[in-house]
Amino acid sequence: MAKEIVNEYGKIVISEEVVATIAGIAAIECYGLAGMVSRKMLKDGIVELLGKENLSRGVEVRFIDDQTVIDLYIIVSYGVRISEVAHNIIDKVAYTVQKVLGIEVAKVNINVQGVKVSNDK
Repeated sequence: MAKEIVNEYGKIVISEEVVATIAGIAAIECYGLAGMVSRKMLKDGIVELLGKENLSRGVEVRFIDDQTVIDLYIIVSYGVRISEVAHNIIDKVAYTVQKVLGIEVAKVNINVQGVKVSNDK
């Protein structure tokens, strides 16, 4: 189901995929985020970081009545405060979706699926 915006000029239809892509791009810009993971792979117990071209696969968008709910499935970097990273992602995603698409975001849920430990020292 897509989001419809009707104004005096006509109707705009925005798909969940568009919202997911914009949310994924906004999230990946946040400090402490190592990457996004596919929600489909989580069912199999396999976690693989997604490349920039597949960020929307780590985001689930639901339009419930007039509200937009976004779920992100992420991997954080080792050594960061997870609550701060999650809070920054929530703020950035909600702001970016509102600014770019004009869609009010009711909720952004962060699902931390793992921690990436860097091999660099």
